This record gives sequence, structure tokens and C-alpha cells, in this order.
Amino acid sequence: MTTPSSLPIVRSVADLRGRVAAWRRAGRSIGLVPTMGALHAGHLALVAASTGANDRTVATIFVNPKQFGAGEDLGRYPRREAADVAALAGHHADLVFAPAVAEMYPDGHRTTVTVAELTEGLEGGHRPDHFAGVTTVVTKLLLQALADRAYFGEKDYQQLMVIRRMARDLDIPTDILGIATVREADGLALSSRNEYLTPTERAAAPALQQALRQAARAIAGGTPVGEATAAGTAAVLAAGFQSVDYFACCTAHDLRPLDRLDPNDGPARLLAAARLGTTRLIDNVAVP
Repeated sequence: MTTPSSLPIVRSVADLRGRVAAWRRAGRSIGLVPTMGALHAGHLALVAASTGANDRTVATIFVNPKQFGAGEDLGRYPRREAADVAALAGHHADLVFAPAVAEMYPDGHRTTVTVAELTEGLEGGHRPDHFAGVTTVVTKLLLQALADRAYFGEKDYQQLMVIRRMARDLDIPTDILGIATVREADGLALSSRNEYLTPTERAAAPALQQALRQAARAIAGGTPVGEATAAGTAAVLAAGFQSVDYFACCTAHDLRPLDRLDPNDGPARLLAAARLGTTRLIDNVAVP
């Protein structure tokens, strides 16, 4: 088993590319797991998926300032590199790429990658600059590593759809794979931000997922979409959340808002974001 002291950490793009080039010459397949650190079991499920399908796995640790808006939690976002590296070593990652901000965005950096339409609602409607930051950094990571496959969690479902579209539109030769959301025993989706919750808030937090599942069952059973999502919003607020940014039913493949289910639209997804204390939680479920 890899130990923390033996798991290599590189901090420059040149060093990352040198390692990857050596693996390529040896005929190795490569998986990429981009993270912002503060790793939990959800991240490690991505690592497990990568190590199970590829000869070598690169995990990245980079708190990307460009995806945080004004007043968001960039300054207090948890950073614990040593613990993250230990976890990655225990899950058989082969390399950690942990660049500084100046390495990713050197002086004179002026290019931003944006995806139209998919980014305009849901998260994009409440965090206007968020997805431009995500797609810019992920584009850079995909081009820096040129992995065969890259792994992202379905908890950030809109992000997954945006990254897939971006990679397809830009002909980036990496398969973008989504991995099912990992949850606590009470259903709360794992997130690095869950540690912001007070004990009282943590007890209330599973209500978001419960409301989504109830609404999904109701819609599948014939309840009108608007009625089911309104009931879901009310249930979240009744559980102690301060506000609901959105509670919406969309097509699963391109996130078009739906006001009714139609087989011609394909599968549907319910997505929600709500604020509990100082913490903003997001989650989503498939409509059966």
C-alpha cells in the first residue's frame, strides 16, 4: 500500500506532464480526480472508481478562487493537505497534483472558458460567476493531465453536465464520468461544507434529501410538477432551513425546466439548493 511519505506530490504543470508522459510511454491508462481537498468518502469513491478502471490515478488538490463569488467562503474553506494526502495514499492514488494559485493562474492570465445555456439556471442563477471558474479550471486540469478518464460526483449534478458539454464541445479527449452521490446513514449528501453545520443544523440537514425524494415519488405518481416542488420547498423550510434558492424539476440530460413529465423529454431530475444557518446545501435525485 502507498504510504503518505511515498505518494508523490507535484506542484508544477511541467512536473505533472513529465510524470504523465512517462506513464504514457509505458502504455499506462490514466484517471484524473479533480478535488478542492478536504476529502471525504465521496471524493474517495471517485478515487476508487479511477483506480479500478485505470493503471494510474492522479488526484488534484486545488482550492480554485475563480469559482467563489463575492462574500462566499473562499477564506474559510477547509484546507488540510497532509490528511488529504494520507487518505489518497490509503486509497491507492499514484500522484497528487497540488499547485499554488500562481501556477494555475500566472501573471497575465486572461482566458476564461464558459458554457452557454446549461449554466444559466439553478446554480448559475444564484452564483453568476461560479461556472466560469469551474469550467476554466477543469479545462486546464484536463489539458494538463490529458487523462483517459476524469471522475466527478453526481451531487454537483449541474456541474457534471456542464463539464461533459465543455469537454465534448472543445474536443478534449477525456471521458467525463459521474459517480453516484455518497451519503451519510440519514441520507445527507457528503460535502466538505457539512462541517460548517452546528449540531442542530446537522440534525435538520437531511430534510433536503427527504423532500427531494418525496417530491420525486409524487411526480412519478402523477402529482403535477409545480404542486410537488412547492410542497418540497415548504417541507424544507418547515425543517428549519432559512431559504430555498431553487427546488426544480428538469430534464436529466440538458437541465431544461419541466412543468410536466413527458416521455419525449427523457429522464427527469429534481435539483435543490437551500440555506441552513451559514451553510448552503445542494442535492439532487432522479425522478423514478
